[in-house]
Order: sequence, then C-alpha cells, then structure tokens
Amino acid sequence: MLEFKRRLLRFGGLHVWYYLIALFVIVLDQITKWMIVRNMEIGESIKIIDNFFYLTSHRNTGAAWGILAGQMWLFYIITLIVVAGIIYYMQTQAKGKPLFQVSLAFILGGAIGNFIDRLFRKEVVDFLDTYIFGYNFPIFNIADSALTIGVILLFIQIFKEERTEKVKAHGKS
Repeated sequence: MLEFKRRLLRFGGLHVWYYLIALFVIVLDQITKWMIVRNMEIGESIKIIDNFFYLTSHRNTGAAWGILAGQMWLFYIITLIVVAGIIYYMQTQAKGKPLFQVSLAFILGGAIGNFIDRLFRKEVVDFLDTYIFGYNFPIFNIADSALTIGVILLFIQIFKEERTEKVKAHGKS
C-alpha cells in the first residue's frame, strides 16, 4: 500500500503535490478574477477594512506598477521561458527539497495565473487594494500574492542552503 501511495504521488517522475499547489493557486486566482470582472465595474471599490483593505476592480496591461504597459508579446515570451525554467528546476535541482519545491510551485501558479489573463483578456485583473501606513500600495491579485510568497520562500531556501554549506565547510561556530 505504501508503494502505491508513492507511485500515486510521483507521476512519471513528477511530484504531484507541488503541481497541485500550483494548480490550486491558478484556480483560486482565476475564480477570484472572474468574480471581480462579473460583479464589479472597473474603478469600483468595496471597503473591507476602512483605511487598510479594499476590493477595487482594476486592470493592468503591464507588469508590476504598470511597467512595460501594452508589451504583451514580451510577457508571453518571458512567461513561457520562466514556466519552462521552473518546471526544469522542480524536476532537477529542487528534488528532495520540499521548501524549494513549494516556493517554485507558488511562483509557477502565479506566473500561469497572470499569463492566462494576458492571453485571454489582454490585461491582468487586479483587485486587492491595500493602504499600509497611509501608503496606497499598488493593486494586485492572487497570482501576484503567490509570486511574492514563492520568492520569499525561495530566499529562505537559499539562506538555508548557504547556512548548511557554511556549517559543512567550517563546522558549527
């Protein structure tokens, strides 16, 4: 029975759990965006927590903060390269490193979530609007959040590996 479970979780060498995390991010991202598009007008805002958190229907044709607005072809190419790289790293470099695989799964899910928007809508749907210490942070979405979480986890993994290498090289000190 244990061997069956192992085979079920490894499909053709793929660690299915990590791809399921990416799939969960994609589905959650697309459902929330669909709800915003269907139920809110662009620019409409709903107060959740006064002076802190709002749902605001916004569209972005660029990257973060509207950088490179309208350059869809560039985003298509970059995303395809990034997705291929993430899958390669998940299958080679991240094997046996759960934190590394989880970080890549979040990044993969976020990248694909925004790619779907760019491909089918020619813009990214953003709606999470926060004011942090009076600063109106750029409006973002679930995919952006997943990308951020993935990058933070990736940095933690890198620091963990560096520390492990230093301990191996110099012993505990």
